[in-house]
Amino acid sequence: MSGRNGLVSSIRRLISAEERLRRTHSTSPFEQLRQQMSDVLGDQGILKEVIQPGDGPPVPENASVIAHYSGFLEYSDQPFETTTNLKYPRMMKLGKDVTLAGLELGLMTMRKGEFSRFLLQPKYAYGDMGCPPLVPAAAVILYEVHILDFLDSGQVDDFIAMSPEEQNTVPLSMLLEVVNTVRSFGNRCFNQSRHFNAKDRYKQGTTLLGNRKTQSDEEKGNIKKALLPLYLNLSLTELRLERPNKALKYSNKALEIDSSNTKALFRSGQAYLELHEYDSAQHCLISAQAKKPFDTDINNLLRKVAMCYKESLDKQREMYSKMFRKLKG
Repeated sequence: MSGRNGLVSSIRRLISAEERLRRTHSTSPFEQLRQQMSDVLGDQGILKEVIQPGDGPPVPENASVIAHYSGFLEYSDQPFETTTNLKYPRMMKLGKDVTLAGLELGLMTMRKGEFSRFLLQPKYAYGDMGCPPLVPAAAVILYEVHILDFLDSGQVDDFIAMSPEEQNTVPLSMLLEVVNTVRSFGNRCFNQSRHFNAKDRYKQGTTLLGNRKTQSDEEKGNIKKALLPLYLNLSLTELRLERPNKALKYSNKALEIDSSNTKALFRSGQAYLELHEYDSAQHCLISAQAKKPFDTDINNLLRKVAMCYKESLDKQREMYSKMFRKLKG
């Protein structure tokens, strides 16, 4: 028995020695990656490999980024952190929400739609301390990043930091750019069903425009033109929040700017329907139908209003009939 144990031990020692020798002469996974990656800063601290190129300009400093990312340790098939399990990754503000220097610097080399890998040395990742228990000390980290979209929010931050007096001195074109970015933020929130956040963004846009002290008829016209989509978006958002009174308020504001706007008429029709004001709903939708007679949404909503109106009248007739029967009895 002792001889057998000695043989097993010898085999194990031999296997261990061969394994150590194999590891000594083989290249580690990260070393293999390094050979096909480019040096971002010139100090080998951040290496990059583009898997899928993107389009347009690179992500600017202080932008707000929507991206999927996953962080890996060497020899690990599972990420220690990932956003790929989220349907809608949250928007990250560079310089605020992205805490790793290497990841932030890497993001600023990327373009919309791009998918890339970044190999980060400890000083650009979690440092000598690591991040126990997930990341050991002095760990080299691999990040896989897919940029879905980004917004240049630095201009918005700078504008909002100004006093109202300073905001009125900037060119109107800058204000309109800022408002357009704010509305884009709202649209992102709306598409993710974050309707309260979307509403706040849209209202922020109307406030910035409302604070502008206009100097000419042309400037007033441009401000009204910028307010119109914000009012339409607010009306739809309030409908999603099941607040038809407020939805009607904003669709009416849109109609004050453009009385024949079909979207505003349609939103008003939706709001009146929710408020059971069927005559008003029909009036708005018929006006919208006159502009777009073959619009499926308008025609379907008109049929729905007509059915609800008929049901309401039938209930009223039934109620009055019961009242008269009781009186007669």
